[in-house]
Amino acid sequence: MIAFTVKPLFSIVVLTLTLVVATFLISPPSPFSQFSLSPTSPSRKFDIWSVRRLVEWRPCKWWLDGDLTALPAKNNGYIRVDCYGGLNQMRRDFCDGVGIARLLNATLVLPKFEVAAYWNESRSLEAWLKLQGIRVVMLKVSGEFFSKLLKSTTLWHNSFVCLLSGFADVFDVNYFIQQMDGYVKVVKDLPPEIASREPFRVDTSKRKGQFDYIESILPSLLEHHYISITPAMSQRRDRYPLYAKAALCQACYNALRLTKVLEEKGAELLQAIPKPFLSLHLRFEPDMVAYSQCQYPSLSPASLESVDAVRGDRKPWTGEIATIWRNRGKCPLTPSETAFILQALSIPTDTNIYLAAGDGLMEIEGLTSIYTNVFTKSSLLSGEDFTSMHGNTKAALDYYVSINSDSYIATYFGNMDKMVAAMRAFNRMSKTVFLSRRAFAEFTSQGLKGKELMEALWKVHGDDFGMGRGYALPDCFCEFKL
Repeated sequence: MIAFTVKPLFSIVVLTLTLVVATFLISPPSPFSQFSLSPTSPSRKFDIWSVRRLVEWRPCKWWLDGDLTALPAKNNGYIRVDCYGGLNQMRRDFCDGVGIARLLNATLVLPKFEVAAYWNESRSLEAWLKLQGIRVVMLKVSGEFFSKLLKSTTLWHNSFVCLLSGFADVFDVNYFIQQMDGYVKVVKDLPPEIASREPFRVDTSKRKGQFDYIESILPSLLEHHYISITPAMSQRRDRYPLYAKAALCQACYNALRLTKVLEEKGAELLQAIPKPFLSLHLRFEPDMVAYSQCQYPSLSPASLESVDAVRGDRKPWTGEIATIWRNRGKCPLTPSETAFILQALSIPTDTNIYLAAGDGLMEIEGLTSIYTNVFTKSSLLSGEDFTSMHGNTKAALDYYVSINSDSYIATYFGNMDKMVAAMRAFNRMSKTVFLSRRAFAEFTSQGLKGKELMEALWKVHGDDFGMGRGYALPDCFCEFKL
């Protein structure tokens, strides 16, 4: 009687298991399909980095393995690249300038860096400091000179010093010239007959439409023999010959090395961070929020006051336009929204996080109340070291730590994020993700919340990570299927 009952039951179990296995085998492959558990489920053992990757970005072989075209014996003159903004914006412009110099057969003069301290946060930081009654002093000196001044004078009492720095303060000049040999000619100093005059200024930074340097800039170079440019965002790289593209790629990813002092400081900072760690580039400063023209009614009164101080004519959108604007991904993620998405990606709350960010971050408690192991430059470096650093130095350290971190997550899609992502791809470090502001806005506007919202966010970011989407890599990188 017992045998008669068990045998049919056993057959049913075997048949069921067979159907389950068959269904799994015939299902279409997906980098996301193997992780369908809820992000809030305690049984999930996988984080976003466990998603199987199908596509990877690597340096193109034509650049790394290609033969260099010999430089012409005679060139058309000298070009100086004038760079403005944050460190990584200036680096991007300079890399473009190297390609332009090779394209126009010109000698490259070391660039002119013009930057307010603390990169793009300088305006909001200055406004915030003034609200605190702190005087702002602008200088253009080296970090070493500033350190001596700091020790020898009381000028700095109740003041905040912003420093303007040059190319040689951040990058190893001799190494750059050495690495660019054969790609483009670089000089530190101009010939006497040219050094006595300023270059002819050619501003291309705000040119609209597809811009061609050979047609528009070469005549000025041939006429004046020494020009300065700020590269245009809309330049026609599709017309670049490979030797000009190779010069750009070599400059950006092989030749720009931090100074020895900065590398040593970066290594010191890197060693101080508990391992393994995630580098998080979080952008939620007053000027970032003001520039976005987004509404954040839940901000604290102090944060709202900081935003209003730098808003100027950029009033926030209202009504239906505000919803459309947010759903297009134009609004920076708050620290609390960032923490929520990190949890949706199954990033453990005890993860060591290095906060790669400028000064003046608002509402940071929204992140640190959930992710408690958060480290910053100011908490890891000595007070004197931190005080003597100017904006470019701090940005350079964030860049150094981020390209060497175990994983990198960005809440925005700015110049630093693009540079870091590219260098991590260059070094075959694949754990890089850009959080989707657009997906978060669209899902929340649809009424998703809690577990359902987390599941949707997991799916979007898992698919992006698996397919290698979201990386604004320049012409130097090619897509490889894994």
